[in-house]
Amino acid sequence: MTIELPKPLATYFTAKNRKDINGMLSAFGEDPQVRDEGEDLRGHAAIRDWMEKTTRKYGVTVEVTGLAGTEAQPIVSALVSGNFPGSPAILRYHFTLDDRSIIRLEIGA
Repeated sequence: MTIELPKPLATYFTAKNRKDINGMLSAFGEDPQVRDEGEDLRGHAAIRDWMEKTTRKYGVTVEVTGLAGTEAQPIVSALVSGNFPGSPAILRYHFTLDDRSIIRLEIGA
């Protein structure tokens, strides 16, 4: 079963699996926010640093397994594999979208 994601999410996850930092960041809009592992990040520079650090450290790949929530606040379930304890794990990506981009992302179990 193929899950059809909104365009910014498809862009983000495709780039994530390619380890393409610029591609991942291109899915985010103005003044974006990310919350991951208890850390809050704001703005493209902080989010780029986080992407570079976590990509280098964990080298994850993501297989989308579900889509729930609303059009403006989709929740993506995914099987995440990489260099971290408990891999692979199911994580939930809670997004907030505007008309064309990601404005907030919170990652959790």
